[in-house]
Amino acid sequence: MKVLIVKLSAFGDIIHALPALDDVLSRPEVDEVHWLVDSRFRFVTEVLPPEVVVHEVAMKGGHPLREVWRVVKQLRAEKFDMALDFQGLIKSSVLARLICSNVYGFDSSIIREKPASWMEYASKPHPDEVNIVQQVRRVAQTPWLSDEDLAKPIPYIPPHIDKSFEVQLPVELEDLKPWVVFNLGGSFATKELPDTTWLEVGKQLKEKGYHIVFCWGNAKEETKAKQLNEEGLGFVLPKRLSMPELCVFLRESLAVVAADTGVLHLAAALGTPTISFWGPTPRARNAPHGVQDYHVESNPDCGPCIQKTCDNFICMDMIQADAMVRYILSIQQGGEDGR
Repeated sequence: MKVLIVKLSAFGDIIHALPALDDVLSRPEVDEVHWLVDSRFRFVTEVLPPEVVVHEVAMKGGHPLREVWRVVKQLRAEKFDMALDFQGLIKSSVLARLICSNVYGFDSSIIREKPASWMEYASKPHPDEVNIVQQVRRVAQTPWLSDEDLAKPIPYIPPHIDKSFEVQLPVELEDLKPWVVFNLGGSFATKELPDTTWLEVGKQLKEKGYHIVFCWGNAKEETKAKQLNEEGLGFVLPKRLSMPELCVFLRESLAVVAADTGVLHLAAALGTPTISFWGPTPRARNAPHGVQDYHVESNPDCGPCIQKTCDNFICMDMIQADAMVRYILSIQQGGEDGR
């Protein structure tokens, strides 16, 4: 049996789908697994097991319709027995349906764009399947579940990456081990922590002898990292790391402090302790819940709102620096259950 997984984006969402991928790979009747990804996020698929065949489609560009038709023709020739839409968008469901007539996807009760469910067999979730990892696993398992199994909740399994990489990190990091990573990114502004909070966490950690490394993924984040580090708080990475370099860097870190971003979920999947902060996005649904994943929530009356902009932006101001520092101290002292 040949199975196509359609998961176009984004960084963290691809990491969320790894347990579902393992479910598919473990099926004895499955001979081949292919993965279709947006070319902008092709780099993330470097963490996938080597037996997964990756295809990419340029969803952004000068001729998106021509590109989609090229990919559809190419993948139709593979003659897939089944497609699994892990994205839950109209564009992903259309792509999956054009490539394969037998498509499974999210139920309309949880799907982001409800018309997407009209073209797929719905995988109705159990009420206890709150985390997105569980919901994607439901899609992956529905084709093979019995009626009895369909009535049971699918458990949460933390995403995990076993793949190893041989790379050379910047030589300046050698004297900083083990370091604490500050990842300043956020896919939208309401996820970002105020600069004053980053500075307070950094000052407390520096006073206690910790080394801080600022990790960035674009020019805006690099500029912000350098501004926060004007007084020598830590070390700013001299370049944007490739995916193999990022994996090695995160594995060698003591802990990673980050918002709900791809770097957060990658670090957790690599087994590195994480400290994440939650305001507009729901912790229960989106957060990593491994034993070394720690969460700081603001819990305002208006949240979680999942909004990219806000006229009353208070949730990130409510995140306390002391709480994050306490979690980092507990990690070095043996940790505690972060779920």
